[in-house]
Amino acid sequence: MTVAALLNDLKARKFKPVYLFHGEEPFYIDLFSDYIEKNLLTDAEKGFNQTVLYGRDTDIMTVLNSAKRFPMMSDYQLVLIKEAQDMKWGKETEDKKSIDPFLTYLEKPLASTILVFCYKHGKFDKRKKTYKAIEKNGVVFESAVIYENKVPAWVEDFVREKAYRINPRAAALIAEYLGNDLSKISNELEKLMLNIPKGNEISVDDVQNNIGISKEYNVFELQDALAKRDILKANRIINYFGSNTKANPIQMVLGALNTWFTKILKYHYIADRSPQTLAKELGVNPYFIKDYHLAAKSFNLSRTFEVISYLREYDLKTKGVDSTGNTEDGDLLKELIFKILH
Repeated sequence: MTVAALLNDLKARKFKPVYLFHGEEPFYIDLFSDYIEKNLLTDAEKGFNQTVLYGRDTDIMTVLNSAKRFPMMSDYQLVLIKEAQDMKWGKETEDKKSIDPFLTYLEKPLASTILVFCYKHGKFDKRKKTYKAIEKNGVVFESAVIYENKVPAWVEDFVREKAYRINPRAAALIAEYLGNDLSKISNELEKLMLNIPKGNEISVDDVQNNIGISKEYNVFELQDALAKRDILKANRIINYFGSNTKANPIQMVLGALNTWFTKILKYHYIADRSPQTLAKELGVNPYFIKDYHLAAKSFNLSRTFEVISYLREYDLKTKGVDSTGNTEDGDLLKELIFKILH
C-alpha cells in the first residue's frame, strides 16, 4: 500500500483491525501512528478506549489482553504499541499442536480494536507467522530509507501538500545539506514555512536564511565554480570549508562532488541530448540540465574519469589510506581542488 492510499483510507475512516508500521525510516511510522492516535477517537472517547504501551515496558500477553477488551461508549478502542522493536515478542513454534494465543488473535482480530505496532529502526521478520497474519488481516507498511537522489523530489512533494512551491535548486540544497533524514527535513521545512506566506515559492534565499546554509559557501556554489573553472571562487569556498569543517565535513563535500561528476560522466554517454531525456537518465530536475551542459564542456570524458579517480583517492586519504594522518581535511580539499582544476 502506498503512502497516499494508506492516508486516504485513514482519513476516510476505513480502518483495519491491525497495523504493522516497520522499517529503517521512522518518518512514515510516526506520520501514520500520530494520525491514528489523534483522529481515531474523540477526546471524550480516549479516556476509556485508548491504550498506549511502550515496547520495553510491555509484552505480548499485556498487548493481547488489551486488544481483547471491548470499547466503552465508542465504536473502537485503540491499542498503540510504540517502539515495538523493543518488545519481547516471544518465540514462535513449528509445533502445530501448540496454541499461540497471540497468533490466534491475529488470525481473527476484533473489528472494534485497532491494534497498531510501531516497529522502528529495522524490518520485522517477514518469515514469522505473526507478520503473515497481520499482512492477511490488517495492514503492513514498510517505511524504507529514501535514496538521496530521490530527496529533492520528496521535498517538492512535501511542500506541495502544504500548498507551497519550492525552487528546484532550493530543494536540492536542502537534500545536500540535510541528507535523507525525512524527519529532520520535514521539521526544518515546517519551521521555514512559518515565515513564508502560503502559496509562495520557497527560494534558495529562504532556505539559506532559515536553515543556516551559507549563501556563498556551499557545495552548489563550489560545483558552479568548478564548471566555470573559476579558480578564485573555488579556492575561496574551499578555504571557507576548511575553516568550518563541522558545518562542511569533507565526507559530505566528497560525496556531493562524486555524485556530481558521476552524473557528468553519464551525461557524456547519453546520445539523446534533449532536456527531457537527459533529466530522466541523470535523475535530475530539468531545471539543472543547463548546468550539466556547462560542466560537460569543462570536463570532457577522459578528464571526468581522472577527477573521479582523484575523488576516490582523497576519500581513501580521509580514512588514513596512503596518508600520514597529519594532514588537515581543509588541506586535503585544497589539494583535491587544485588537481581538479589544473
